[in-house]
Amino acid sequence: MTLAVRPHPDPGRSAPRGADGDTGAAEPGTPAPGTPGANPGAVHPRTSPQRRRRRRRDAMLFGALIAPNLIAIIVFSYYPALYNIGLSVMEWDFVAPSPEFVGLENYIDLFTDPSFGQVLLNTLVFTGVSVVGSIIGGLLLGSLLATKVPLTGFAQTMAFAPHMLPGAAVGILWLFMFDPNYGLSRWVFSLFGAASPDWTTTSDWSLWAITIAYTWQRLGFVTVICYTAILDLPKDLYEAAALDGAHGGKLLRHLTLPLLSPIIFFLSITGIISAAQAFDIISIMTSGGPGVSSSTLSWMVYEEAFQKFDIGTASAAATVLLAILLVITYLQVRVGDRKVNYDS
Repeated sequence: MTLAVRPHPDPGRSAPRGADGDTGAAEPGTPAPGTPGANPGAVHPRTSPQRRRRRRRDAMLFGALIAPNLIAIIVFSYYPALYNIGLSVMEWDFVAPSPEFVGLENYIDLFTDPSFGQVLLNTLVFTGVSVVGSIIGGLLLGSLLATKVPLTGFAQTMAFAPHMLPGAAVGILWLFMFDPNYGLSRWVFSLFGAASPDWTTTSDWSLWAITIAYTWQRLGFVTVICYTAILDLPKDLYEAAALDGAHGGKLLRHLTLPLLSPIIFFLSITGIISAAQAFDIISIMTSGGPGVSSSTLSWMVYEEAFQKFDIGTASAAATVLLAILLVITYLQVRVGDRKVNYDS
């Protein structure tokens, strides 16, 4: 019977090394293959100094590339917001050497002010009507332009023109149109045998005057966005729906609107944020009056800060506006995750 003798490894020879200089030997404390605690698929590579230096270099390059935008966002967005929140618990009039801490007194005064509820309601009405009105009007005009009406290019330019006009110019234009004696409003109402209302000088119409003007200004932007989105809709889906007998309202409800839901979602978020901060049209047309009938939170911030020099109350109103926008945006995102269709 012959016994095979297994040669012992030469202690003077080292184990073969890998590409990164590893010997392939197991780390101390690592279960050997075949033992109950070993994981056959686990790999425990050692990080080489070259790889660590490369990771540090990539991290430094990444930081250098994002630093300008990150600094701009912090300096011009986050810092002013945090500073405004700090001023909301202070009392200051631009004259005193330093603000005086008053705690929640500004918020208490704000929410106990009888006119604050009207300002909140004006903000909600102005924002809601202008956003919904511009989206509905933009969808209708965008669909009309997508049908290749005559002079489509000219129609696109004219539809987008209001968005390019400054808010002050739009306000002046609509002041002339709403003039009860010489404006377009007088002619329109005369067709029905009625007198034109005093749009900007009566509390019953002033809020609707600035809402119509702002909706008209934003309508051009929404129309162009909707027109471009409608042109990109897949034609084969419409051909299949037509073969199944879908026409008119059913086609709009079950095909067009679901396909355009990402665009509508985008327009609703940007529209609410933009309308809640509208200022120039209000300043030109009504200055928030008569009384507070057309005053919104954005106008209240200006009025408290630069007319009454009450920085604390103005900052509190701005903080409330910020909180409302954050809540609305959060709810929109939550609803959008369930309702918006991102499938092409």
